[in-house]
Amino acid sequence: MAEIKNPRAPEAPVDPMFLDRWSPRAFSPEPIPEKTLASLFEAARWAPSCFGEQPWLFLYAAKKEDLELFRTLLVDGNRVWADRAPVLAFVFARRRFAHNNKPNRWYAFDSGAAWMSLALEARKLGLYTHGMGGFHEDKVYPSLNVPREDYEAMAGIAIGRIGDASLLPPEVAAKESPNSRKPLAEVAYAGKLPGGGKH
Repeated sequence: MAEIKNPRAPEAPVDPMFLDRWSPRAFSPEPIPEKTLASLFEAARWAPSCFGEQPWLFLYAAKKEDLELFRTLLVDGNRVWADRAPVLAFVFARRRFAHNNKPNRWYAFDSGAAWMSLALEARKLGLYTHGMGGFHEDKVYPSLNVPREDYEAMAGIAIGRIGDASLLPPEVAAKESPNSRKPLAEVAYAGKLPGGGKH
């Protein structure tokens, strides 16, 4: 397997784990131990959330029969590579606060923090993750027994060790390297947004 070069360079000092986390499409089908998976979701459990609500819900598949179901919930463009991942997951976010049933305006924000915690813990353990927006939203709720009125399906996630990019379709393999980011000056400002609010 060819080594993947990471061209990322920070503009300010930052822990290398942030540069090392990226989203490959080439996964090895080698199974992930249940104990390791528990560590990923434990990391997500400790993410910050409004009122400590923890609105996220992760459902995952690591066994053959579960994987067969979860794969059918992905769009074809993701299945061409994600079908090789040994673990697939979906993250849902609860729309209302549990303590008073009022709408939780921060449910998506908080669930994103949990996903990032999971992704960083995965890299610490030698694994990779790839979040996916391409899934069949109409199927995911009934297929996974999640009440749509209570939860929003946020993303699918592929989890595993990095695999052989040569097994990917050529157009997918061409994307198989860590991507860059916008310049820091475009995403963080001191004070009010310059330019009269145009960004």
